[in-house]
Amino acid sequence: MPHANSLDKTLRERAAAVIPNGMYGHESVRLLPDVYPQFFGRAEGARLWDVDGREYLDFMCGYGPNLFGYRNHKIDMAAKAQAELGDAMTGPGAVMVELAEKFVQTIGHASWVMFCKNGTDATTMAISTARAHTDKRKILVAKGAYHGAAPWCTPVPAGVVPEDRAHLITYIYNDIESLEAAVIAAGDDLAGIVASPFKHDAFVDQQMPDAAYARRAREICDARGALLIVDDVRAGFRLARDCSWSLVGVAPDLSCWGKAIANGYPLSALAGSEKARAAAGTLYVTGSFWFGAVPMAAGVATLNEITSSTYLEHTERLATRFRNGLAEASRRHSFGLRQTGPAQMPLILFEDDPDYRIGYGWAAEMVQRGIYVHPWHSMFFCSAMTDADIDQALGVADQAFAALHKGRARLEPHSGLLAMLEARH
Repeated sequence: MPHANSLDKTLRERAAAVIPNGMYGHESVRLLPDVYPQFFGRAEGARLWDVDGREYLDFMCGYGPNLFGYRNHKIDMAAKAQAELGDAMTGPGAVMVELAEKFVQTIGHASWVMFCKNGTDATTMAISTARAHTDKRKILVAKGAYHGAAPWCTPVPAGVVPEDRAHLITYIYNDIESLEAAVIAAGDDLAGIVASPFKHDAFVDQQMPDAAYARRAREICDARGALLIVDDVRAGFRLARDCSWSLVGVAPDLSCWGKAIANGYPLSALAGSEKARAAAGTLYVTGSFWFGAVPMAAGVATLNEITSSTYLEHTERLATRFRNGLAEASRRHSFGLRQTGPAQMPLILFEDDPDYRIGYGWAAEMVQRGIYVHPWHSMFFCSAMTDADIDQALGVADQAFAALHKGRARLEPHSGLLAMLEARH
């Protein structure tokens, strides 16, 4: 737990009185080791400082929004310039049109785009568009995949009724036979297939998409008149300068975007092909803050950096250095490490660790030494990271493995995590 006299502890106590559980959602640390801070004071580049002044090299990047560094000067200046003109006004700013044009120019399959605020907004709009386009109901989703926090997709069933998911059918990611069985179950009522750009479920090894699976999903949608949806909210622009499935040569009808598209400013999007334009135009979707001009100005500046800089190659190179160095350090200390997914979005798990006690122990050792990693969620690299940062992280990782090896017999599972895993099963 935080130190008895820490500001973080005080804030947690105050929060508990006025916020259910003191914190909620994906940034709650209730399922993380006790040494993790809940509240932060500031961020810059690739680093965070908690409210007690402790500094961390941040491998979570705000759970994805930080692509070019916290407080990136070019992007923040664009947002500031727009803020001096107006943000949430009675109508959108002219920057909305500029951003839409740039988005369509950047995404190969897209001929239009609609902006919103959260990834859940974008994925919900996507399935609504598929249903409007087909006048059918069934949506296929991969078992265990995360597509947001609305009743139709939240991983936690509290407050959800069966009717919210009555027309969802699950299949196994990368498994063509399972996908085809789900299509048969949908019968003549198939509206769309939703796929993550790669399998990035929590707690389990990640999987890159098999090209044959991706092509089969495309073929099925074409044959059935359904829409293929790629949920690129988490991975968008970290794997490619286009939709992530461009890497396997498959173009979706709809793609969902968020997190990094405005480098931390609140903005998400649904992009679509010409085929789906008319259906998207029939939806009534909106929000009081969806048309804010400041995030859109940040989005324009972010897309300019995406299309003109070498950020992608830089992050891939640093991430590969980190992955290779971590594998070497773990072997040196006799730990079996599983690093899966793209190097710039790694998930790090341990062999022979069914209750995650080893992974939790290692993550705690890292955080206490100023390297913020996650024991069961995909992580993120940003372009503000440097070779010196990777050197620091690998040096700390070596220390963390050594400390973990020495204290391995004393490791205990996290009680909150065990309760959650038991509830899931």
